Amino acid sequence: MLRIINLSRLTNCLHSSRAVTHWNQPGEAQRGFHVSAARLKRRKTAEEKKSPRIIEYSPKKAQTAGGGASDVWRHMTVAQLAKELERPLDDIQEAMLYVKGADNIEPTFKLADLKIIQEIAKKLGAKTRVVATPEVPSEDDHKDRDVAPRPPAPPELLQPRPPVVTVMGHVDHGKTTLLDSLRGADVAAGEAGGITQHIGAFTVTLENGERVTFLDTPGHAAFSAMRARGAVATDIIVLVVAAEDGVMAQTREVIQLAKETQVPIIVALNKIDKPEANIEKSKRELAQMGLALEEHGGDVQVIPISALKGTNLQLLAEAVSTQATLMGLKSDPTGLVEGIVVESKTDPRRGKLSTAIVSRGTLRKGSVLLSGLAHAKVRGLFDHNGQPLSEAPPGTPVEILGWRELPLAGDLILEVETEKKAHAVLKYREHEAQQEKIESSSDEIRKKEEEHQAKYRAEREARRLAGRFRMRGGQRIKQVDDNEGKPRVSVIIKGDVHGSVEAILDVLETYSSNESCRLDIVHYGVGNVTEGDLELAKAFDAIVYAFAVETPQLKAAKEVNIRSYNIIYRLIDDLKEQLSSKLPPVEVEEVLGEANVLQNFLINEGRKEVPVAGCRCTKGVLKKAQKFRLLRDGEVVYNGTLESMRHLKNEVDTIKKDVECGLRFKDTKVLPQAGDILQCYTTNMEAQQTDWDPGF
Repeated sequence: MLRIINLSRLTNCLHSSRAVTHWNQPGEAQRGFHVSAARLKRRKTAEEKKSPRIIEYSPKKAQTAGGGASDVWRHMTVAQLAKELERPLDDIQEAMLYVKGADNIEPTFKLADLKIIQEIAKKLGAKTRVVATPEVPSEDDHKDRDVAPRPPAPPELLQPRPPVVTVMGHVDHGKTTLLDSLRGADVAAGEAGGITQHIGAFTVTLENGERVTFLDTPGHAAFSAMRARGAVATDIIVLVVAAEDGVMAQTREVIQLAKETQVPIIVALNKIDKPEANIEKSKRELAQMGLALEEHGGDVQVIPISALKGTNLQLLAEAVSTQATLMGLKSDPTGLVEGIVVESKTDPRRGKLSTAIVSRGTLRKGSVLLSGLAHAKVRGLFDHNGQPLSEAPPGTPVEILGWRELPLAGDLILEVETEKKAHAVLKYREHEAQQEKIESSSDEIRKKEEEHQAKYRAEREARRLAGRFRMRGGQRIKQVDDNEGKPRVSVIIKGDVHGSVEAILDVLETYSSNESCRLDIVHYGVGNVTEGDLELAKAFDAIVYAFAVETPQLKAAKEVNIRSYNIIYRLIDDLKEQLSSKLPPVEVEEVLGEANVLQNFLINEGRKEVPVAGCRCTKGVLKKAQKFRLLRDGEVVYNGTLESMRHLKNEVDTIKKDVECGLRFKDTKVLPQAGDILQCYTTNMEAQQTDWDPGF
């Protein structure tokens, strides 16, 4: 008999506990079992009950800014529209064919109607958003970002200024001694080796009360760049010529610089107190160099002086004053400052300093200056004696304290209104410098690529000619660098001022013997030797050359080869020794003696006839153990050793001058002849010297 089950109850069971009921046959007991998840799930442990409940949320869809719309604006070009829609230019031009009014499909054509632009985008299935026309920086904007010297001032603003006089000439002709006499100081004694290696700038008040700014430049051959800067920054050049030497190498260079820069010259014939002084000879040599002297109807004054004894110095001062008056030197003391960097250095206590000459405006503390890629907010002004100044009018040499970076000697100094303006100009200049560097290096990169491509094509052609299977197998050939195995000397240059470092680098550029020994400049800079320099020297096994700067007293300094010098040619001599020490020794011949062959004899040696040269020693000594060279009409007939050396039938080891002997060579095929010359020589291994000639 079938039992009736309550349907509502069965439904609840199916929904809640998923009960499964089996229908029994008549007479069987009812049987049912439950498989609900509530009864079969695992109970939580005590640790799981304590853990916080983690609520997980379904991630929301990322919404793009602007809803995926592309920016469009009035007067945009077809190419700009393609870029904004991120579609190829061909797609844009094809869509324009189906838009009314879009007749011109050139990439540079400007679309003036916004509706046409939106219609083109709609044809391509893109959304648009109208924005303002983006600003495109023009060339004028770029020009405005940089600063330049002001236009010439109106005549009513000009006021007289002291002349800038540069003392130039050959090394050791007495330039610094002359300036010492003019200003009553002893600078020459303070210079290493008695030669000037820096540009000195100072103001001298003459007896008539006039102020003159003097520049003292080095006369050594290594400092040509310093002399060139001195010639550019000056109004008058005083050319010092020693009366006993006359015109020398650097004298010619100064005359050439003066002609190029069109700066007037006053010649000071120095050392006239010496007995060997020849004034007329010096004047003739100057005239031969193209200088029109006053006594020959020209305009170049020649003043014979003695800087050491002070002879005729007043005449020289008057000549300078007269020349300055004739030139009518004036400048504008108002407005933004302009000047030129004469020298720059890093002081360990005061920081970065520069010596400059103000050419326009009045420099004061707090001014914001720009020079190349360096800028400064002036924190202090000092004269040549180290005394603080409140201001520096035009024509004044001044030491400026407050540079963030070290300016380069010879660069122009310009004042700007604010530091914000200075930073903007610096950013623009750095960008321009980087662009110039990229353009200059692009040719080298292209050349390297062409070399690489040519090498690759040659290898590919070789593989093709060798066949498919011939290149397989075998060890891969190790690629050897061309410079591998060559001796090298690595150096780090540190100097007291920028001009000294520049002069040393100019000399190092003349080195051209990299085939025999490479010269690598790892690093250079202005200032004392630092721990970073020592670490760099250890990494590259480099020699640190400290020119007139302090070296650190550290443990690391003992592991590095540091060489301190204050005279440039001694530094270069040491470097030449270092280069020579890296070169392998060479075999050098030393001739011990010579002999003339008088007659050739044939003697019986067993069953053979052997030639013997009858000789007389004419120079030095002949030694049997050494090598011999037989010369006939200047050509080498035999080069080797002897088998026998005899004198009056006695075997001997040496033959002295004017002694006759018989010599038998090891090679019996050589037949000496009367009139031949025989040389006895030995070979020694000697240290090789570098052929580098720095020019002094």
